[in-house]
Amino acid sequence: MTDTVSTTRQGVGESVMRPDATLKVTGEFAYSSDLWLDGMVWGVTLRSPHASAWIRSIDIGPALAVPGVLAVLTHEDVPGEKFYGLEHKDQPVLAIDQVRYQGEPVALVAAEHPETARRAAAAIVVDYEVREAVTDPRLATEFVRRQPVRVGDTFEAEVVVTGEYEVGMQDQAFLGPESGLAVPAEDGGVDLYIATQWLHVDRDQLAPCLGLPPEKVRLSLAGVGGAFGAREDLSMQVHACMLALRLDRPVKIVYGREESFFGHVHRHPAWMRYEHGATREGRLVYVKAEILLDGGAYCSSSPAVVGNAASLGVGPYEAPNVDIVATGVYTNNPPCGAMRGFGAVQACYAYESQMDKLAAACGLDPVEIRVRNAVSQGSALATGQIIDSPAPLAEMLRELAAMPMPGPASQDLRDLPGGVSQTTHGEGVRRGVGYGVGIKNICFSEGFDDYSTARVRVELIGGEPHATVHTAAAEVGQGLVTIQAQIARTELGVDRVTVATADTRVGSAGSSSASRQSYVTGGAVKAACEAVRERFEGLPVVEALEKHGPIEETREFRHRPTYPMDPVTGQADSHTQLALCVHRAVVDVDVELGLVKVVELAAVQDVGRILNPVALEGQIHGGSAQGLGLALMEEIQVRDGRVLNPSFTDYLIPTVLDMPPMQLSIMENPDPAAPYGLRGAGEPPTLSSTPAIVAAVRDATGVALTRVPVRPEHIVGVLS
Repeated sequence: MTDTVSTTRQGVGESVMRPDATLKVTGEFAYSSDLWLDGMVWGVTLRSPHASAWIRSIDIGPALAVPGVLAVLTHEDVPGEKFYGLEHKDQPVLAIDQVRYQGEPVALVAAEHPETARRAAAAIVVDYEVREAVTDPRLATEFVRRQPVRVGDTFEAEVVVTGEYEVGMQDQAFLGPESGLAVPAEDGGVDLYIATQWLHVDRDQLAPCLGLPPEKVRLSLAGVGGAFGAREDLSMQVHACMLALRLDRPVKIVYGREESFFGHVHRHPAWMRYEHGATREGRLVYVKAEILLDGGAYCSSSPAVVGNAASLGVGPYEAPNVDIVATGVYTNNPPCGAMRGFGAVQACYAYESQMDKLAAACGLDPVEIRVRNAVSQGSALATGQIIDSPAPLAEMLRELAAMPMPGPASQDLRDLPGGVSQTTHGEGVRRGVGYGVGIKNICFSEGFDDYSTARVRVELIGGEPHATVHTAAAEVGQGLVTIQAQIARTELGVDRVTVATADTRVGSAGSSSASRQSYVTGGAVKAACEAVRERFEGLPVVEALEKHGPIEETREFRHRPTYPMDPVTGQADSHTQLALCVHRAVVDVDVELGLVKVVELAAVQDVGRILNPVALEGQIHGGSAQGLGLALMEEIQVRDGRVLNPSFTDYLIPTVLDMPPMQLSIMENPDPAAPYGLRGAGEPPTLSSTPAIVAAVRDATGVALTRVPVRPEHIVGVLS
């Protein structure tokens, strides 16, 4: 990724155009798959076709005999430690004596041409002894984490509703598949140009496996074509570096779309049983829940996902008595880890479905039941943590309900369920309205040392002051490069700002996940700029630079401490910041064919302070789109541990034709603990959009709909 220079005067609070926007729209932006270096060769990965098997032998001879093949590597060729992992080192660089999921890497091939490498990989003979796979998480016996949350002792109420809910396996479905270029260095190390979310944690996993000190493993961020959590884990990084070091030549690896489905983690499927008890007036007395998350073959970030599901399992509601147990298990299904919403999405679908059930049982409007139980500043979460910043949920709900409704159903074929396929001309189409509320933690939680580092340099170039901002924060499409430049202009009063390419030459910025970068890296850039400004000695910028020469400062920024959840009660101040979003969905449903058209989405979100209005709206639209996908179409179909639909032909994601118009109301109630009062905004819309859409489909059809994504067969044939 090249350095990005911005010369606009606009700072924090303005809709500053992204410096990479034109290049991306015109197709000129260089993504990691575009990397090229003279003399480079191509790497390919051989993957297991089985979900669970012993490896009896690997014969690489047929691959080495293919003309143009330069190297074939197995686990015996790993130069250092043979295992890596985000939280636990349980994942082999290459399979050793067994495979635990379909798609597990077994061997590597390097060749002069990618097709040669693919043919050679296919020629490798692996003798597998297939064994029975554990694919039903309800029968799994190995636990990643089991986290209770318990408070109070009253679990009887006048009104009780129960429900069992299921969430399918969703893929992050980024458009730029995994790719990168590893270049051997003269000092015996390696330079890796990679699309990732977390440069330093990649390096810290890579170095031990390569048998190198961290300073000899240097990473630079290449152009990233989306992430949404899937790039937190390693994919091809260590494989490319192994081949490059073996051959002493640059090695490029680019996954195809099908391999991408096997090469990264997915959203955890979930099975949940909830029980809500309330007074006849609709005030919550208790919430009980069992949440089961399928972590797949390896740990990844499953422990943190379980923690989020447990701590946020009640939702943004006041419940004096809580008994929740969230459990993550190992299976032989594809590994699951980080995806936008990170454990809170699954719980939100269940507790919001329950709130609608409770509203019906109490004879209340779905908005009113939520208003009566809404948290506010000063409320306690189920974990005992007090919400100590604005949380105007009741106000947000009332504003959402007051938004104008869309007009009556159109008779234009393009606006009807089924569209121009002419499945209906309006007959059998019913309209429904539904609401959803979500609460999401911002930044890392449970005592993680969550910080970011920024280096800011101001100097005269051509007689004009110029600022350079350098962090290791990954721009994955969320607009972070733009925000860093806005902050520098605001704090320094300098028009010309360069945001240097993110790399490991500067201290860690943590991951571009958990809606944390504006908060943490924004805080680091702000602090570094303030330190630079202090050295101006009250002089105008140009005079200060003429007197002192270039001024450079580096600062780390940490948010307030968080603490691990108690393993028995779950009580703790485990989160840094909490964010709220509420959605209303309007749908038209063809109840004869089970086809759904989302007519409109309306959303209200409190973001603390708006840093870039257009970018923020994009985040809310994008999060809502992924929530729509989970509600109605997106699911990796896994049968007996095998993925049945690893392509965008069969794994469906929303297009521009599926996304409806959106009404947005964005509130600004600053968080006094956060830089500029901001509140992370990228994830909350993903939570609340899914249950709102499903609630609207229920309203139109009268069908219970306890599983997402909702498919036509869930609607058709079960209507009374």
